[in-house]
Amino acid sequence: MRVPTARRAIVVATGLTLAVGLAGCTNAADWHASGSASSSSSADQGYDTSTVEEQADIAALLPEDALSDGVLDIGTSTAYPPGEFLDSDGTPIGYEVDLTHAIARVLGVKTTTHSAAFDSIISSIGSKYDLGVAAMTITTARESAVDMISYINVGSQFNVQTGNPKSIDPSDTMNLCGLTIGVQTGTGQETELGTDSQKCQDAGRAAIQVRSYSKQSEAATALVGGTIDATYSDSTVAGYAAQLTDGQVETVGEVVDALPQGIAVSKDDPQLTKAVQAAVQYLMDEGIWTDILASWGVKDAALTKAELNPSVDG
Repeated sequence: MRVPTARRAIVVATGLTLAVGLAGCTNAADWHASGSASSSSSADQGYDTSTVEEQADIAALLPEDALSDGVLDIGTSTAYPPGEFLDSDGTPIGYEVDLTHAIARVLGVKTTTHSAAFDSIISSIGSKYDLGVAAMTITTARESAVDMISYINVGSQFNVQTGNPKSIDPSDTMNLCGLTIGVQTGTGQETELGTDSQKCQDAGRAAIQVRSYSKQSEAATALVGGTIDATYSDSTVAGYAAQLTDGQVETVGEVVDALPQGIAVSKDDPQLTKAVQAAVQYLMDEGIWTDILASWGVKDAALTKAELNPSVDG
C-alpha cells in the first residue's frame, strides 16, 4: 500500500497571517493560461445557482447588523482551477465560486468576489472580506486565527490515458518503478515521486522517470500524446483533467493524503459563522454541493458534514 505523506506545509508569520500558505500542491492556475490540453469551454460553465432558493430559517440566523448592504464579500485567490479562477472575460468561476453563490442564495443576499493574493486573505477576514474561500487546507494554526467550516476533501491522485492501457496500479510504490510520470515543477507530488524513485532503486528496480513541467496543462498534453505514462497532481485537478481533455484521460487509484479545506470566517462574527455553516450543511443535505462539484468533474471530493473547526493534525 502507498503510505500517505503530509504535503501541505505551513507558512508561519506574525498576527493573523498564521499558516496561510499552501506549499507543495499543484498550481492549477496554469490549466487555462496555456489552453494546450483542450479548448473545451463546457467544463467552465459550472452550476446554475439561480435554482437555489432562500431558506428563511437559515437566513434568520444572520445577525441584524451583518451584511447591512445585503452583500457577502468573498476573498479568494482566483488562481486554483477548478476551485476558483478567472474566465476569459475576467469573471471569477469555479466550484468555490459556485458554492459562495449558492450560500448567498440560501441566505437571501448577494455576493461580490474579490481576487486577492492568497497569503493576504486570512488577515483581511472581518475587515475587507466576510468570508475567505480559497482552497484553504484546515490546520490548527489557521483555526487559531479564524473559524473554519469544512466543505471539501482534497488529496493527490494519478491520471492515465482513458482505459488505462498500461494497467497502471498506483496502490503500491513498486508498481510505479520504471514509469515516466509527469508532475508540475515545485509541487509536493514532484518531491514525493522523487522519494518513491529512490525506493525503487533501493529495491533493485528501475527508477521512476519524473518529468517536471512548468504548467499542469503541459503535463496533461504529454499524457494525451503518450510521451509520459501518467501524471500526478491534486485530486481536484486530476478530476478536472478528464473534462479539459475531452475524456482522453481518467483518474486511477485512490485519492491519497486527503485533507479537509474550509471557509474562513472571523472569530468576531459567531452568528455569521453559524449562518454560513447552516447554509453549507443545507447545500450538502440537498445534494446541491455534490451537484456543483459534479459540474466540475470532482464530485467525489464532497464532504457531507460542514464541521466548525474540525480536529486536524498540524
